[in-house]
Amino acid sequence: MNTRFLGIYLNDHLAGATTGVELARRSRASNQGTELGDFLAELTTGIEADRDTLEAVMETLGVHKNQVKRVAGWGAEKLARLKLNGQLRGYSPLSRLVELEFLLIGITGKIGMWKVLQATVADRLAAFELGELIARAESQRTGVEAFRLEAAQFALEPAGDQA
Repeated sequence: MNTRFLGIYLNDHLAGATTGVELARRSRASNQGTELGDFLAELTTGIEADRDTLEAVMETLGVHKNQVKRVAGWGAEKLARLKLNGQLRGYSPLSRLVELEFLLIGITGKIGMWKVLQATVADRLAAFELGELIARAESQRTGVEAFRLEAAQFALEPAGDQA
């Protein structure tokens, strides 16, 4: 195994996980008091747990955390807030759709990472239930996808039809 490449790969995913945690927290706060907000509260907890598990996996494999990449992931989420979503200020229906799409992309990447680890270093990660991590991420993806499609219908329906 090429430990240098493994370190780069896992640190890239840790940066993505950091971005995902920040995005999930922000989206949860913007949708508080709704069914989506309740879902995002649970999702945020799951994404945080997955990031913590990734850090434990890295420690088990002897991979050092690259703080620059982690901070870059945090900063990327903050910069993403500058994206225009059809309103000069505040949260728009398009904001919700874009956030859910980014979460969907991140979760899909996480599934891929767990599968790569399962296929390459599972023997060194016996303490981690990689199959359960994959299943949890697939469940997260299914939930996000349902809310994403709902958000798309609301955000993209003709302006005169919105309530």
